[in-house]
Amino acid sequence: MTIIEHLEELRRVLIVSAVATGALSLVAAIFYRQILSLLLSPLTSAGYKVVFTAPTEAFMTIVKVCLFSGFLMALPIILWQVWSFLAPALEETEKRYFVLFVFGSFVLFVGGVLFGFFGVYRYGLAFLLRFGGDYLVPMLTIGKYISFTIYFLIPFGIIFELPLISYLLARLELISSKFLASKRKYAFLVIVILAAAITPTPDAFTCLLMAGPMYLLYEISVFIVRLTEKAMARQKEKASSALNPR
Repeated sequence: MTIIEHLEELRRVLIVSAVATGALSLVAAIFYRQILSLLLSPLTSAGYKVVFTAPTEAFMTIVKVCLFSGFLMALPIILWQVWSFLAPALEETEKRYFVLFVFGSFVLFVGGVLFGFFGVYRYGLAFLLRFGGDYLVPMLTIGKYISFTIYFLIPFGIIFELPLISYLLARLELISSKFLASKRKYAFLVIVILAAAITPTPDAFTCLLMAGPMYLLYEISVFIVRLTEKAMARQKEKASSALNPR
């Protein structure tokens, strides 16, 4: 394919992804009350209320919630479009692994978002709100609260891709378990710095809530790479035995 043909194919991928996100955002708009209620549950369950300070703030927030929900629902289509764009440049074995990557990345991304919301976000938000004490009353605007929530959850979805990426790199023999194990202390330092950079709040508690799962995923990645290496070694041994029978 020429450069122009590649650009046309890329434009098709972007258009299909945008249309899928827009269409599923309209579907999410039908259930926006339920989605908004779920996102606000960490506040409402604790007795807090949210306000809006501009006439358009509530409407724009609902649009943002619908777009975010539509993006999550359209993620399999988006990933498949990316695969279809890259597939012609891949070999047959790589295509098989890339299909696994597409499916697994969707599951892990959504799993990371759900874990971030139900496992970390609620506790981090409760911790932050306690700083107000009995004298300061929080007046949380709906726009800033939803933006804070989305910016908090998206990094969890991205970080949860680490085990799958490690598996694919191990299959392609680009990393090894020995290398990852020897770099644990450096990985821990990078994880803490990265958690501090992407956490939308400056407090150490929320940073540790994000750094803990990140390091756990790193250790899971080391374990997955080790298992992958053993499986590949057995496959090579079988292939060698088939080529050189005794």
